[in-house]
Amino acid sequence: MAYFLDANVFIAAKNLHYGFDFCPAFWDWLIRANQAGRVFSIERVQDELATVEDPLAEWAERQGEGFFLPLEESALPALGAVAEWVNGHESYTPAAKSTFLQVADYYLIAQALAGGHVVVTHEQPQDSIQRVKIPNVCLGLKIKYLNPYDVLRKERARFVLAPRAKPAGT
Repeated sequence: MAYFLDANVFIAAKNLHYGFDFCPAFWDWLIRANQAGRVFSIERVQDELATVEDPLAEWAERQGEGFFLPLEESALPALGAVAEWVNGHESYTPAAKSTFLQVADYYLIAQALAGGHVVVTHEQPQDSIQRVKIPNVCLGLKIKYLNPYDVLRKERARFVLAPRAKPAGT
C-alpha cells in the first residue's frame, strides 16, 4: 500500500504551510518517502502542476517518472469501475460527470483502486451536483483516503530544526 497524492496536496503545500523557501524539509520528506516506495502521484497530476510556470512545476519536473507514475495497465479495469460509479449517480449533472472523467482525479482514483493504495487529498466529502469530489468516489468504491496531515502523522514525518551552533568563544 502506498499513498497517491492529489494535485491540491502539492499546490496547498507550496502556497501555504510548506513553502519551498521556509520548509524544504517537507519536500525532502516527499522525495525520501517516494524513494522508499510509500508516496507517489500520477503523470496526470504532474501535467496539472505544469500548467503554471513556477517552482512547483519545476520541482515536479525534476521528480520524473519515479514519482509521477504512468497509468498502469492493471488500472484499466479500475477506470471502468470508477466511471461506472460516477455515471451511475444521478445526483451529478452530466457536465460534472463529463468534467470528472477528463481530469487527473479520475485516473488517480483508478490507480489507487487497482493497487489498493490510499488517496491523499485536501478535499472533503460534499454533496454537490456540480462537482464530483474525490472523497465521495472513494467512499462509494471503498477506497481509503486521507488528508495530508493524517499521512504525515501516520508516517511519523518530523520537520525539526537543527540545534543552533554555539557562537565561537562561548
